[in-house]
Amino acid sequence: QVQLVESGGGLVQPGGSLRLSCAASGSILSLNAMGWYRQASGKERELVATITSGGSTNYVDSVKGRFTISRDNAKKTVYLQMNSLKPEDTAVYYCNGDVLVHGISYFRNYWGKGTLVTVSS
Repeated sequence: QVQLVESGGGLVQPGGSLRLSCAASGSILSLNAMGWYRQASGKERELVATITSGGSTNYVDSVKGRFTISRDNAKKTVYLQMNSLKPEDTAVYYCNGDVLVHGISYFRNYWGKGTLVTVSS
């Protein structure tokens, strides 16, 4: 069974940094495009950043220059380095990605359960 498990969330002061990790486990052959989403209380889930299998990245305007998405294909892990955090970055952050699983000939999309990031003084 494939799982995406996020870690690294927590409470941080404004201006601080956090690094989120998303580890994929299970009978995985490879990861395709991966992304981080977030959902603040009372708001819809929004896309934060994406990274292709080749390493091309894209960001929502509100995090450009502050957040960096990266991946380690050997470890089947995706990261989100978040710097200069603001209170408006407070949200549950979710990992999402397309995974090629043993025995299945196409990429399937999976979600993690999320990790809470709280930016507050």
